[in-house]
Amino acid sequence: MAPLHVVLAGLVFFSSLHTAAPCSTATATGDTLAAGRALAAGDKLVSRNGKFALGFFRIRQSIAAAAGTAGNSTGGTTTTVSSSPGWYLGIWFNKIPVCTTVWIANRERPIAESELNTTQLRISTDGNLVIVSSNTTTESKLWSTEVVNSTDSVSALLNSTGNLALLPETPSNVAPLWQSFDYPTDVGLPTAKIGRNKLTGFNRSFVSKKSLIEPGFGSYSIDVGIDGAMRLTSRSSPPVVYWPWPAGRLAELVQALDGLMDSDPRTKGLLKPTFKDDDEEVYFSYTITDDSASVFVPIDISGQLKLNVWSKAKESWETVYAQPSDFCTAHGVCGPFTVCNGNSAPLFCDCLETFSRKSPRDWDLGDRTGGCARNTPLDCSNRSKTGSTDVFHPVSRVKLPFNAQRIEDATTPSNCAGACLNDCSCTAYSYSNSKCSVWHGELLDVSLDDGIGITGQDVLYLRLAARDFQSLEKKKKKQKPGAIVAATASIVSFGLMVLILLVVVWRNRFKWFDVPLHDTRGSGGIIAFRYIDLVRATKNFSERLGGGGFGSVFKGVLNESTTIAAKRLDGARQGEKQFRAEVSSIGLIQHINLVKLIGFCCEGDNRLLVYEHMSNGSLDAHLFQSNATILNWSTRYQIAIGVARGLCYLHQSCRECIIHCDIKPENILLDASFAPKIADFGMAAFVGRDFSRVMTTFRGTAGYLAPEWLSGVAITPKVDVYSFGMVLLEIISGKRNTPEVSSKSSYQVVFFPVQAVSKLREGDLQSLVDPQLHGDFDFEEAERVCKVAFWCIQDNECDRPTMGEVVRVLEGLQELDMPPMPRLLAAITERSHAALL
Repeated sequence: MAPLHVVLAGLVFFSSLHTAAPCSTATATGDTLAAGRALAAGDKLVSRNGKFALGFFRIRQSIAAAAGTAGNSTGGTTTTVSSSPGWYLGIWFNKIPVCTTVWIANRERPIAESELNTTQLRISTDGNLVIVSSNTTTESKLWSTEVVNSTDSVSALLNSTGNLALLPETPSNVAPLWQSFDYPTDVGLPTAKIGRNKLTGFNRSFVSKKSLIEPGFGSYSIDVGIDGAMRLTSRSSPPVVYWPWPAGRLAELVQALDGLMDSDPRTKGLLKPTFKDDDEEVYFSYTITDDSASVFVPIDISGQLKLNVWSKAKESWETVYAQPSDFCTAHGVCGPFTVCNGNSAPLFCDCLETFSRKSPRDWDLGDRTGGCARNTPLDCSNRSKTGSTDVFHPVSRVKLPFNAQRIEDATTPSNCAGACLNDCSCTAYSYSNSKCSVWHGELLDVSLDDGIGITGQDVLYLRLAARDFQSLEKKKKKQKPGAIVAATASIVSFGLMVLILLVVVWRNRFKWFDVPLHDTRGSGGIIAFRYIDLVRATKNFSERLGGGGFGSVFKGVLNESTTIAAKRLDGARQGEKQFRAEVSSIGLIQHINLVKLIGFCCEGDNRLLVYEHMSNGSLDAHLFQSNATILNWSTRYQIAIGVARGLCYLHQSCRECIIHCDIKPENILLDASFAPKIADFGMAAFVGRDFSRVMTTFRGTAGYLAPEWLSGVAITPKVDVYSFGMVLLEIISGKRNTPEVSSKSSYQVVFFPVQAVSKLREGDLQSLVDPQLHGDFDFEEAERVCKVAFWCIQDNECDRPTMGEVVRVLEGLQELDMPPMPRLLAAITERSHAALL
């Protein structure tokens, strides 16, 4: 799935296709609506600081459909203007040229154009704010605050935070009788709360809007549950929680967010998130230090919770943070019979083959709930003698749809297909791991991926009408010449890189695999292998050394003399990006602490990478497995220095800075003398020499991810520094960094980094070093490793050292002060202590 950077790229493009004028050009009438006064169309209240306005408005959206989108097959762009179904009373950013509403009173009851001239906001005789529409004979109430008012005189104030409050005239310090912050729509402003009162059950939650022009209730909501957990939920039936943040860990989220905000120049020092959980209430809030800044947190139409900051320079909103970072995570985000592709920004959603959008206009406006419909109805004559003529079309490499049902009696693929075909309501099936799953009715949450976490068995067999299937087959045949051209173009794009590699091979007088290996040693190039030769070298891939997220590794021998490790990627399309990343990153660089890439195979659908074989396997086996060789202290220290040097080379000495993105013990290999070599560059990303941020499709491994991964923003080499810090703690302790759950009360106590930072400050290193060493270690080196580790895992990436500094410290050429306690670990420590009391 796509991480946040792909989503953000889409947002930038999407905003270029959708433009909105200011909400209103009405005349300001102060910031207060007193009893006896009325606010009509053409008037507005403006907060004292001029930042917010309240009034009647209509949403108008200009939509430019790009070439190739639905409804525009002729190329170029077509622009249309769409308007909301009526008028609304709401609050918006007054000084921003793009209509950005933050609260709407009548979001489910728009005011008709014919009613507008007779509609007013005023204070009723019972002390409520009301929207009323009058004619010559009757008066209808369109909206009301509906509070019981025990005071004689009230007024409404739009204050400088964007909160509309209904206040008694006296005294001034009395709490509002009603305020808009207690009844949010889809936006959270600074100082507003999201959460609930535990005593009364009163709950402040957000509900997304329906589309760009319809602010009514949309498909998603966010709230804090009775258990204190925050959750993003689909408003489907039944509702689906698709992004929960468990109760008890919310304080950690705030700590992480605090560090993330400080690490981004757009929000550094600007925002302060707050979390409160006591006997009375549980809620989130945030404040800003610069009142001139414009910030808001909406739950988007697509179900993402975002932090948007106004850029004065660009005159546009910029999304700094979003969760879930993957667009395709939200339940039903693309609607029924669609496929979500997180790597196809900005058009993440598309119809399944032989389906068409139900409402292209709604899609253009961000409302995809209607999804897609079949071009041809299914044939449900399954009760006839001939049976149904429907057929199944395979859709490969997908995340299977939501709400599967298991057919226990179907023990073969044909039985599974037959069970689905004989049921008119069955629309798809999948047979994987000897299990038959079927889906009835609409298909939701089908998504494509580049192969991360998806196996080759994830094939969805979609039920199609015979006519649609035939037309699909004909289309494929007609497109065959075009497909060849497209395939050729794809090969050319990838082949440019391969060609460069082959030129290197040629210039260094390399030949193919059947040339004796001694002719190629030490030349600095790589070999282009034939697939058949690798089959022979690995004895038909018979000795498996291990596997990773993108394939399996097999042992082999070249010319009966050199042992190799051949990594075979699982499927051509599935691992194509990882294959390219490894060849392009490690293929043309060499370092004593980087695993050597001997060659590759790019033949047909086969993608293999051939490495030097590392006889002592990976570091994790020696640290965590009882049957492996125990590493003495000197070896561990040299491994730490070697890995640091390898990362320093990647970050600072290559033509382009290479970020590994997945540093962990499993990706650190050990040769015959236990010298470390960094391996598995399938997630590597490239940065310019100015060390600017880089967008990356991939994420690393849980337990080694830097806090900034939470935000999904573009990364820097400091993510490797954080991962390296976690690896250092595992090297010194022989323990995994992931918490071991033994009981609810001691859960955090056994999280080693929490223990280690406290013990380091106390000078008690003996209890931190792996007990298998029996106290045989160098105290000064161990203290140095611990200090480096905790500087590396600081929450704010700016506080972490570079890998060059890390190398100098580990080599004893530079000193480090005692590191501060990372805020996230401090929060865990406080919870651990509280749980033990």
